[in-house]
Amino acid sequence: MTNTQPMINHRRKKVLLDVDTGVDDAIGIIVAATAPEIELLGITTVSGNIDLASATVNTLRVLKLLGKDGVYPVHMGASAPLYRKVRYATEVHGSTGLAGQLQEIPVDLPKNTAAEDFMIETIDQHPGEITLVMTAPQTNFAKALAKRPDIGRKLKEIIFMGGVADGRGNESPRAEFNIAIDPEAADRVLNCGAKITMVGLDVTQKALLTRKDLQALDGENPIVDFVKKVTADYMERHHSLQGIYGCLMHDPLAVSLAIDSGFVTTTPHFVAVETDSTYCDGETVCDFTDYWKKEANVHVAMELDREAFIDFLLNRIEKAGAFHD
Repeated sequence: MTNTQPMINHRRKKVLLDVDTGVDDAIGIIVAATAPEIELLGITTVSGNIDLASATVNTLRVLKLLGKDGVYPVHMGASAPLYRKVRYATEVHGSTGLAGQLQEIPVDLPKNTAAEDFMIETIDQHPGEITLVMTAPQTNFAKALAKRPDIGRKLKEIIFMGGVADGRGNESPRAEFNIAIDPEAADRVLNCGAKITMVGLDVTQKALLTRKDLQALDGENPIVDFVKKVTADYMERHHSLQGIYGCLMHDPLAVSLAIDSGFVTTTPHFVAVETDSTYCDGETVCDFTDYWKKEANVHVAMELDREAFIDFLLNRIEKAGAFHD
């Protein structure tokens, strides 16, 4: 079976958002924090695109830009993968993660519960109701599962940006960055018993935001101005690394699926993560042919309605800016 019909959730969906805030995470936060369809219960941060402290500072700055500082709890999580050496994606997101934007906004790092404990506590308070959206390495939730192996089954669903089912990786020939950074964490998450949607490079590589798209953004306000400036640098880096004049909206797509699942077509498959391979480490191996005869554990996004998604994204950015005014 495939899912091709648009399905907007008319009841507010309880969401936990797990991020390593670089450029596209920031835009995902803008969408999540301003969506009337979403009840954002909190944001957890993890190292990935950049170090943990910078990811947290960026998250807090984006919330402050939106006028929502103090509205949503922000909890710091893992500063490194479960077992591996830490590494970042500064060649894509720059040394600050946001191309030097928002540096003038003062914030203080939170001194509260660790991310995995906040996840457990919040999920326990709302069993069967929470959508966990992860747009980063999955270390935080993997640590939560280590403490409470049952906690995945208490979620409504997981939507994660990561992996690639039937294509090239962006961290290695076969692996996508978020999974490659902490394959052991992803392996644990995929086996946690939750309903899972994988939003991988199969669709996010098609989620291209172009200069023409950005020119269509209406409004003179700090939100639209920030998006235009931060994506301009992101586009230059994409062109340098991939020859693309545009920027890929990996993380906003995953967030947007919590609002409207109809942007993508998904197919259920058994997916495993390679954790011990010379050439394929971090690969999300998708059993398209049912070779292993194992029950499907992931709904894999395979097709994207790019035009519908980009129109939605631009509309939400404009609305966030108008609300800010």
